[in-house]
Amino acid sequence: MKSWRRHHKWRGADQSGSDADQTAADADQTASDTDQSASDRDQAQADADQRASDRDQAASNHELGADLGVDAPEQQAYEKSRSERVEGTLERDATRTVRRQIASERDDQAEYRDETARGRDRTADERDRAADEGDREAEALARELRSDADPRAVAALEFAAAARAQAAATRSQAAVDRERAARDREAAARDRERLQGELERAHLDELTGAYQRGMGETVMRHEIERTRRLKGDLALAYMDVDRLKEINDHLGHGAGDALLRDLVEALRSRLRPYDPVVRWGGDEFVCAVSDTTLEVAGGRFNEALQVLAVSQPGAGISVGLAELIEGDTLETLVDRADQALLQDRRKR
Repeated sequence: MKSWRRHHKWRGADQSGSDADQTAADADQTASDTDQSASDRDQAQADADQRASDRDQAASNHELGADLGVDAPEQQAYEKSRSERVEGTLERDATRTVRRQIASERDDQAEYRDETARGRDRTADERDRAADEGDREAEALARELRSDADPRAVAALEFAAAARAQAAATRSQAAVDRERAARDREAAARDRERLQGELERAHLDELTGAYQRGMGETVMRHEIERTRRLKGDLALAYMDVDRLKEINDHLGHGAGDALLRDLVEALRSRLRPYDPVVRWGGDEFVCAVSDTTLEVAGGRFNEALQVLAVSQPGAGISVGLAELIEGDTLETLVDRADQALLQDRRKR
C-alpha cells in the first residue's frame, strides 16, 4: 500500500497549502481593513481642512468688512479676525501634513495587498501541482486495488477533484485580491495627486496665480538641477514693473493689481505650462525657461510684453536675462539677471 501512504502524505501537503492560503486571506482582510481605516481618516482630515478653509474665509470676509478708523471695538474685531485667519491657515497646513502621511500609508497597504495576492497565486500553483500528483496517485491506487469501486480509491479520487477545485478557487481569489490592490493603488495615487494640487495652490500668489517666493525658489532649484542632469540649457528672466507705486498712488491699487495680473497672464500666454513664474517681490517676477537658449527665451518674453501692451498700453516692464553656466547657484543666476535688468532700465 505504498501508494496509499503517498496519498496520505499528499493530503497533508494540500492541507498545509490550505492553511497557507487562509493565512494569506486573513492578511489581505487585515490590509483591507487598514486601508478602509486610512480612507476614513483621510475623509475626516478633508472635512477638517474644509472647516478650516470656511473659517479662514469667514475671518477674511469679516476683515474686509471692518472699518478700522471707527473705534477700539472695531479694531479689536479686526485683530481677532486676523488671528482666526492665522489659526485657520495653521489648521489647514496640519491636516495636509496628516493627509500626505495617510496617502503614503494607503500606498503601502496597496503594495502589501498586491504581494499577498502574488503569494496566494503561488499557493494556488502549489496546490494545483499537489492535486495533479494526487490524481496520479489515486489512479495508481485504483489500479493497485484493481477496482474503481474500492471505497479507498473512490475517496482518493474525490479528494483529488476537491483539491483541484480548491486550487482553482484560490487562484480566482488571488486575482480578485490583485484587482483590489490595483484599485487601492490607483486611489492612493489620486490622493497624492489631489494633495499635490492642494499644496501647490496653497503656495500660489492669490493675486496673480504665480508661485510665492518660498515655493518658487524650490521649483527654480529643481529646474536648475534637472537642467544640469540632462546637460541642457536654462534661461532666467528677472522682471520689474516700472513705477508701480506711482500707478497705485494716482490710479488706485486696483489698477496696480490689474497690471500685475495681466503681466502674469501675458507671460503664461507665451510660456509653456510647466515654465515656472514666481512673484519674487511686490512688483518683481522671476521666470525660468528650460531647454531653450537665451536668444529664444528673450524672444518669448518680448512677445509676452507685446501681449501685455494690448491690455496695459504704456506699461513699463524692465527685463534682465541670464543663462545658466557652470558653477551657478540660484542666487548667482538671479543676481546676474538682476544686473541685466538694471542695464536694460538704464538703456531705456
